Amino acid sequence: MLDFLASHVFLFYFLIAIVGLVIGSFLNVVIYRLPILLEKEWRKECLDSLVEDETSIEQATFNLAVPTSHCPHCKHPIKIWHNIPLLSYIWLRGKCSTCAKHIPFRYFLVELLTCVLSLIVAFEFGISGTLVGGLLFTWLLIAITFIDLEHQIIPDVLTYPLLWIGLTYSCFGLFSNSRDAILGAAIAYLFFWVLGKAFYWVTKKEGIGHGDYKLLAAVGAWLGWELLPLVLLLSGLLGIVFGGGFLLIRKLSKNTPIPFGPFIALAAWVALIWGFDITQMYLHFFGIAWTNM
Repeated sequence: MLDFLASHVFLFYFLIAIVGLVIGSFLNVVIYRLPILLEKEWRKECLDSLVEDETSIEQATFNLAVPTSHCPHCKHPIKIWHNIPLLSYIWLRGKCSTCAKHIPFRYFLVELLTCVLSLIVAFEFGISGTLVGGLLFTWLLIAITFIDLEHQIIPDVLTYPLLWIGLTYSCFGLFSNSRDAILGAAIAYLFFWVLGKAFYWVTKKEGIGHGDYKLLAAVGAWLGWELLPLVLLLSGLLGIVFGGGFLLIRKLSKNTPIPFGPFIALAAWVALIWGFDITQMYLHFFGIAWTNM
C-alpha cells in the first residue's frame, strides 16, 4: 500500500487533504466542546467539596461524541450533507440552514488550516515514520491555539499527550533523540518557570500562565533543546508584533491579557518543519558551522 501511494503522489496528497479536512471538522468539535466539558468538571468538583449531602443530579450526556452536531442557536441537528468540511460552509453562506443565524468563521478556518498544514507536513516528510508524528503535532497545536484564543486556557488533556507522544518518538530518534528531548522538555519548563517568577517578583502580577509552561515543555520534548532558542525568538517576535498590534488597534490597556499559546504553537510548528534550515542559515550568515547531532 505504501509503495502504491509512493508511486501515485497525487493520490497520496489527495488522501492527506481529505484526512486533513475530516480531522479539521473533528478539531472544531474539540475546540467548542472541550472547554465546556472542563468547566462542567470544575463545577462538579467545587459542588462536591462544598455540599456534604451529595445528591445525584441528572444531567444530559455531553461529551465529544454526544449530542450529535447541532446549531448552537436553535439546537437543530445538523444534517450529514450540511456537515461536509468547507463545502457546507460555502453552500450555506456561513448560516444555519434552519434559523439562518451566523456560523462562526472559525469553523471554516480550522478546517482549511488543518488541510493546508497537513499537506505541508506531508510534502516535507513524505511517506515516512515522521509523517504521522508531524500530523499529530500539527493537529494538537491547532486545537490548543484556538482554545487559547477563545478561552485563554491550554488544557492539560491536550498538552500532556503532546508531551508524552514527543518523548515516545524521541526513543526512536525520529525528531530528536531521547537525551535532547528530555533536556528540551526540562529546560523549556524551567525557563518559563523562572521567567514567570521573575515577572511576578517585579510586578506582583502573573505574566505567564502555567499552561504556557507545559506547552513549551511539550515542544521541547518534540524538537529537543537545540531548537528552543528559535522557538522562543519566533514566539517572542510574534507576540510583540501581533499581540502588541492587537492592543494598539483596539486601543486596549497594556495590562490586557493576551494568550501566548498561539505564538508558541506557530513558532513550534515552523521549527518542526524548517527549524534546522533556518538555524543553519542564521549561523551560516555569521560564519558559524553547526551540525545537528
